[in-house]
Amino acid sequence: MAGRIRASDIEEVKRRTNLGDLVGDYVTLKNAGIDSMKGLCPFHDERSPSFHVRPALGYYHCFGCGESGDAFTFLQRMDHLTFAESVERLAARIHYVLTYEEGNFQREDGPNRARLLAANQAAAAFYVAQLATEEGAAGRAFLEQRGFDPAAAERFGVGYAPRGWNGVTDHLKAQGFTPAELAQAGLVSEGQRGVYDRFRGRVVWPIRDTSGQTIGFGARKLYEDDNGPKYLNTPETPVYHKSQVLYGLDLAKRAISRGKRAVVVEGYTDVMACHLAGIDTAVATCGTAFGKEHISVLRRIMGDDTAAEVVFTFDPDEAGQKAALRAFSEEKRFTAQTYVAVAPDGYDPCDLRLHRGDEAVRELFTRKQPLFEFALRQAVSRFDLNSVEGRVSALRAAAPIVAEIKDPSLRPGYARELARMLGVELAEVQHAVRTSERGGRGAASQAGPDRGPEPDYSGNLGGAPAAPVLGIAALRNLPTTRLERDALMAMLQQGDAIGAELLQQAATAQVNEPNLRIVRDAIASALPALGTPEWLETVSAATPETHRGLFRELTVLPMPERRAEHLPVYARDVVVSLLDRDLVGLKQELLARMQRIGDSSDPGSRRLQEQLVALEAARRGLREE
Repeated sequence: MAGRIRASDIEEVKRRTNLGDLVGDYVTLKNAGIDSMKGLCPFHDERSPSFHVRPALGYYHCFGCGESGDAFTFLQRMDHLTFAESVERLAARIHYVLTYEEGNFQREDGPNRARLLAANQAAAAFYVAQLATEEGAAGRAFLEQRGFDPAAAERFGVGYAPRGWNGVTDHLKAQGFTPAELAQAGLVSEGQRGVYDRFRGRVVWPIRDTSGQTIGFGARKLYEDDNGPKYLNTPETPVYHKSQVLYGLDLAKRAISRGKRAVVVEGYTDVMACHLAGIDTAVATCGTAFGKEHISVLRRIMGDDTAAEVVFTFDPDEAGQKAALRAFSEEKRFTAQTYVAVAPDGYDPCDLRLHRGDEAVRELFTRKQPLFEFALRQAVSRFDLNSVEGRVSALRAAAPIVAEIKDPSLRPGYARELARMLGVELAEVQHAVRTSERGGRGAASQAGPDRGPEPDYSGNLGGAPAAPVLGIAALRNLPTTRLERDALMAMLQQGDAIGAELLQQAATAQVNEPNLRIVRDAIASALPALGTPEWLETVSAATPETHRGLFRELTVLPMPERRAEHLPVYARDVVVSLLDRDLVGLKQELLARMQRIGDSSDPGSRRLQEQLVALEAARRGLREE
C-alpha cells in the first residue's frame, strides 16, 4: 500500500486548484467583489446566498452555518472523502502526479472511496464493451427500438451486462479489485458460494455525480426469464446515495445554471430523449421519488432566482398522479416557479420523440402548466362529483392545495376555479381553504418553519445543537469598530501587500472591540508564518474556538474596494489609519500631560515636547510609506 502523500505535493495541489472552479461544480456562484464569489450554501438549506468563496485565498466560509475551509475540506464534506482521497481527487483533476513516501502510514478505517470509484469506472467501461458483442445485440436492439443509435449510446455511456453470473466479477478481479471492494461498490451480490454479478442480462446506464465520476448504475431487464424487477439500481453504498442523485445532472448542470431551468423526467430513456431533442436541462431520479434532497441539489445549481423554473413530467396513470402530488407537497421548498408538462396520448418523452420527433418533445415543455393547478385537477379527478359525498371529499382533498399556493394573490382565483369545478358555492370553498390555512399555520407553529433540518453552528445538518460561534454580526455598529474590523480584514487578506514591518506595528495597535482584539492577538502570534501558504491556517490555529467563526468571516468578507489593482493600496491605507488613530490618541494624552504641568520650562514638559516631535515624525513616516 502507498504511504503518506508528500507534504510538498499537497501544498502544490492546493496552490494549483482554483477553488472557485471546484465549488462551481456543485454550487452556482456569482461575483461579489474582488476575488469574492457567493452562492447558496451546499451544507445547509437557505433561501438567500450566504456562502462566500475567495479563490485567490483558497478559502470559503458560510455566514449562515459557519462552515469553512479550503479545497480539501470542501471535497471531504461534499463527497464524504478522507483527506488523502480529497488530495488524490484534486490531483487527478489538475493532472498532477502525486509522490508517496514509504513508511508505516495506514489510511483511515472504512472503505477506500477512490477504489470504489475506480471499480465503478472499470465496470462502466466493461459494460460499454459488452454492448458491442454478439450477446449485446439484445441491448442494441432495445436501444434502437427506442430511437437511440450507437452515437446516443456512446454519449450517455450506455452498456450491457452479460447474462452470466461472473462476467464483471472476473473482469474486475483480474484488474486487482477484491470481492470486498466489489461488494462495497454495489457491483456484486453475495451468496453462499461467494459473490456474483448484481446486473445480468440488462441494459446498463452509468449514474454519475456532478463531477462526472461514475458512482452507480441503473439497469433495465431484457429477457422474459429474468424474475427481477424491471429496473434495478445500485444499492446504497459509501459513494452512492440515491436520494441525493439525479441522473443526467453531470450533463445538464451547466445548462441548468445558465438557463435557470430544470426539467425533471421519470426515467433514463426520457433523459436521453430530452437531451437528444435539445432539452439539455433534463434529469431524473434514480429509483426513488423526487424529494427534498433532490430539491436542495437543484437549488444549489440554479440559485434562488424567483424567475427560475422547474418543469416536471409525469405519466398520466395513477402512479404518475401520486408522483405529482408528492412533488407538490415539497414544492414550497423551491423559490423557483414549478410546472408540469404532460404529453398527449399518455406518451412519456421517450415515446413522444419516437412517434412524433424531436420538435414534439420541445413543444411538450412549452405547454407546461403550474404544478399546483395540475395537482388541483388530479386531486378532484379522483372523486365522483355527481354525488354529494364525492363533492365533499373532493373539496377536502383540494382545499389544502389551494391553501398551499405560494403566491397568496393567486389563491382567490383558484378558490373560484375550484368552486366551478365542484359545482359548489364559493363561500364553502373559501371556508375550507381558510380552515386548511389555519391548520397549516398551527402545524408550522408547533414544528417550526418548513426549512428542513436545522444546521448546528459547525455546519452539520441535524444532531445536537452546538454553542453559537461568534460572527461579525455580533460586533457593535460604531465607526471605531468598523475601522478596526476593516483593518483586521486587510491584515488577514492582504498581509503580503501590507508588508511584515507595517503588519508587525498593526498587530500591537490599540483595538477597542474585545472580540476583534482576540483576533488581533492571534495575528500577532502568527506573524512568523506571513508570506507562507500556512498563513491563514496558522492564524486560525492561534484563534480560540469561540472566535474562529469571526476569524473566518474576516477572511472571506469582500473588502470595500472595487478594483483589484487598488486593493494593496487600500489595505495599507486602512492599516495606516488604525495606526494613525493610535498615534493621535497618544498625542492627545501627551498634550493633556503638558497642560497639567503648566510650566513649559519644566524638564518634564520638555521631554513631552520631544516625544510630540517624534510622534509627528512617526505619523509623517506612516503617510509617506
